[in-house]
Amino acid sequence: MMKQIFGRRKSKTADKEFTGGRTFNQLSGSGAANLSGQPPFLSGTGNTYGSGNRTGFQDSRINDTNFRPLPSFKDVPNAEKQNLLIKKLNMCCTLFDFMDAAKNIKEKEIKTLMLLEIDEYVRTATVKFPEIVVEAITKMISVNLFRTLISPPREKKVLRAFDLEEDEPLMDPAWPHLYHVYELLLTFVQSPENDAKLAKRYIDNSFILRLLELFDSEDARERDRLKTVLHRIYGKFMVYRPFIRKAINNIFYQFIYETEKHNGIAELLEIFGSIINGFALPLKEEHKLFLVRTLIPLHKPRCTTVYHRQLSYCITQFVEKDCKLADTVIRGLIKYWPITNSTKEVLFLGELEEILDATQPAEFQKCMVPLSHQIARCLNSSHFQVAERVLFFWNNSHFENFVKQNSKVILPIIFPALEKNINGHWNQVVQSLSLNVRKIFSDRDPQLFTECLRKYEEDKDREKEFKLKQELAWKRLDEIASAKITSGEAVLVSPTLPRQPSVL
Repeated sequence: MMKQIFGRRKSKTADKEFTGGRTFNQLSGSGAANLSGQPPFLSGTGNTYGSGNRTGFQDSRINDTNFRPLPSFKDVPNAEKQNLLIKKLNMCCTLFDFMDAAKNIKEKEIKTLMLLEIDEYVRTATVKFPEIVVEAITKMISVNLFRTLISPPREKKVLRAFDLEEDEPLMDPAWPHLYHVYELLLTFVQSPENDAKLAKRYIDNSFILRLLELFDSEDARERDRLKTVLHRIYGKFMVYRPFIRKAINNIFYQFIYETEKHNGIAELLEIFGSIINGFALPLKEEHKLFLVRTLIPLHKPRCTTVYHRQLSYCITQFVEKDCKLADTVIRGLIKYWPITNSTKEVLFLGELEEILDATQPAEFQKCMVPLSHQIARCLNSSHFQVAERVLFFWNNSHFENFVKQNSKVILPIIFPALEKNINGHWNQVVQSLSLNVRKIFSDRDPQLFTECLRKYEEDKDREKEFKLKQELAWKRLDEIASAKITSGEAVLVSPTLPRQPSVL
């Protein structure tokens, strides 16, 4: 009986869909979408559902004759429920225009109710789904979800950078409908009756790549659902784990080195945070390369503040798993340290403190010299929040112990910056905090403090002397030039004083 209803003939000319090269079976009955290799509808642009380029919707007229409610699952015998499920899934392949809220209202309500019924059917299933059901579910989901994302703000901003922080996100009017499709996908993936070996024929590499493309959606609600769905796929289909990591990594590469435009970086990093948490020790070389080539360079883009919380979590996870990576991470952070963006700089300081909390003394000693120079530069920042944030490091007992154990190296580097703050910073809070840090050093090791103060005074006197010599040299040049200006002769001057770096 079922073979008569569902023709299992495979057309030699049928286009292969994303489901592992299989074609869909055709369902008899008027008004229902077919399950053949050819999609039942074309989008407004003429693209098939499987092409990933659907921007439109079903444009044919829909009426009560060919889109009508079907019986509920509880109203049909168990033997007919699978047949009814396939019919409902086929009808849900019909697409509507959600840009126009007044169009096809009744049909949209019918489709929503069917999606809810299908979700409940999948949720309460007690037997393994046969291949025909798996095939129909994945087809319906792909028809409704896979589409070209609409992002008008980017198309208009060819001449200036796209700002993920300032630009208003696009709220998809179809989201209330898409939500039910995502819920069905999530229920289907998590269902214990969904055999992973069978389902992977349809939830394949192509399916996963199209899901990843949707992470660039302007609608944060869709990205949040995608995050959950992809995480569940990663957990259920172990065979796809390397592929998913590589595919996400490629998105990061394109974002860092080409476009710096993507809406879903935060969500993808959040997924990776959970993945990194599950890495076995010792870490594979592949994972360490991901840290060095991807996560650390993600500090570079201008819009880092949008996803910095998730990025910081991923970085810290690596250091906690392998303390030997602390030196690499800290040096990488210094490499991409912001120069003119004080907001971003404050975030970097917060991340640095978290990394230092997970750092061991031996690793700290490897990077303490460049780190101390960066701290000194932050101490002298004209932006009070940056200077204040780095001075709060001394409230961290872990950092305080590092400084205490290596004060002979650290204090000479940061002492001039502290003195400069005390004597000339415009913010009173920064001055006061600098005095407190100065007192900590003087109380702990008076001899070292005195030596640093003496050297600072000597360097200051030497700087004054050098500046005076420079002024005299320029004055001499001015006098010679003034004397020769009327004669038109070339002015020959003896070599000037060699340049010396400033010590203040």
